[in-house]
Amino acid sequence: MDKAITPTRAQESTNAIERMYITMRHLFNRGFYKPNGVSGEALKNALLLLRPEIYGSVGEERTELNGLLYVLDRLPEGIEQCRFINLTSDEGYGISHITPIVPPKRRRNCYRIDDEQMNIEITRGRSDIYDILTHLTFLFIESEKICKKVLIPESNKTVRDWQKLENAVKKEELEQSEKEIALIHTANILGRSFEEILDVYNKLSTKENPERFLKIIYWLGKLALDEELTGEKRAITFTSLLRERLGHHIHGEIWATNIKNILKKNNLLDRPIHIISANMHSVMNSLFAQKALKDEFPDSEPIEIYEALSSAGNGHLRDKVKAVAEENGMISIDDTSGTNIDVQIFDTSKFNTEVCSYEFSSGKDVEKPVIFVMDYAFGEQAFETIDELLKPFGNKKKNESFLNVLSVSIMGKAGILEGGKGDIMIPSAHIFEGTADNYPFKNELCAKDFEGYGLKVFEGTMVTVLGTSLQNRDILDFFHKSTWNVIGLEMEGVHYQKAIQSASKIRKSIREDVKVRYAYYASDNPLETGSTLASGGLGTTGVKPTYLITDKILKQIFNS
Repeated sequence: MDKAITPTRAQESTNAIERMYITMRHLFNRGFYKPNGVSGEALKNALLLLRPEIYGSVGEERTELNGLLYVLDRLPEGIEQCRFINLTSDEGYGISHITPIVPPKRRRNCYRIDDEQMNIEITRGRSDIYDILTHLTFLFIESEKICKKVLIPESNKTVRDWQKLENAVKKEELEQSEKEIALIHTANILGRSFEEILDVYNKLSTKENPERFLKIIYWLGKLALDEELTGEKRAITFTSLLRERLGHHIHGEIWATNIKNILKKNNLLDRPIHIISANMHSVMNSLFAQKALKDEFPDSEPIEIYEALSSAGNGHLRDKVKAVAEENGMISIDDTSGTNIDVQIFDTSKFNTEVCSYEFSSGKDVEKPVIFVMDYAFGEQAFETIDELLKPFGNKKKNESFLNVLSVSIMGKAGILEGGKGDIMIPSAHIFEGTADNYPFKNELCAKDFEGYGLKVFEGTMVTVLGTSLQNRDILDFFHKSTWNVIGLEMEGVHYQKAIQSASKIRKSIREDVKVRYAYYASDNPLETGSTLASGGLGTTGVKPTYLITDKILKQIFNS
């Protein structure tokens, strides 16, 4: 008799991701679920089986602190106090008296409706929903850990540590000694050292809310205790409008139409257009910063200027560069569609050559390129926005205007599987996680373009994942060591390429020989302990690769 086949950890993890993905889609279609119900337990069990690197010790009894910080940066402040979380479409809350709450690391509007309810606006597609539900599942797991720690078995009573924490949270202001005593009790509850707890306390403390950490732990535990003792259930709901609208490119179509109207208004629709997906500073700074700030930095290298511009205290320098850019043909378009994707349009025919840092051929104005820079999309939103942008402009076939798109360049941050933060990845193909879908392409950028700059450069396949917070070491190790030759992971590549290929090869709305450029710099290495996204941001480490990639893209555009 054949031996039983035992699946590998990578296979188990892949199945866990698939179960989470299918469960989340099912719950969305159903319209609601309870975290402690059958479906909620299925999500928690799948996440515990997966044990993603970004959530560290989520599968252990002790509370995961770095993962908690990561999640809180991406969810609205106060969500831990809310029993009811409502995912909505853009349903007009912006005209109400309620002030939107925007998480520090995710551009989404959230509204605290009352003491028990938080509404989160979904305008960036399914990836946004997967992201939120994954982070909420992590929070529910951590809240249950606290509940189990503080509830005395077979009774309705709580341990002394919890009572002391509760008393501290109810005080309007804590003395230093009272704060430290409360932190010691909290450390006992969470299974962490006082030193670790103090570090997280300081990171979460604000001038307006110095005891934020203590309140977060208290409310996470309190809602789980209430559910256990009184049966007051927590619930996640999806509004009917959200379920009706999702997947129909409503926000992407508004975004793209608005942009094309502005291009038409400025007589730019027929000009050669180069699309760049990047941030809202690197292209502008690369074009104008060196000469705009020559008095402030007379003998500095360009990288020193860029590092100074990235510093939080140098807003006046950024304003000066922006003013010069606007004097030389830059049009800024702040998003009003709900996509949260701002745009900059650079009309090179209006560039003063004494101000611009790049040289390009002096032909007729109608032949000079238009550089179109769009802010980062999020997951599946990349397909929605680029797909709509590349469609012809106009409603009737006779009046349709086809965009003269010569190139699409994608610069982004990604997780790297060999190397470290700040290193560069040049993909030759994108594969979609969980499927056999693959998108090979001719990348106009190559590893040789980036050699000799003191950064490691890797060339190969990149995997587009459903969510960075769903990856663990076993899956990533398999991708890296298998014949897929994966060098990194990100969330948008497949979606961009799918839109570009359908527009150029099938719909013929843009030229078939459109050039594509993809380059990513490493924001983290999820295979290295202490180097995941939860370990903190890039700081100035990201400045050099960001501007190096931008420089190579611009040089290719101007030399084409």
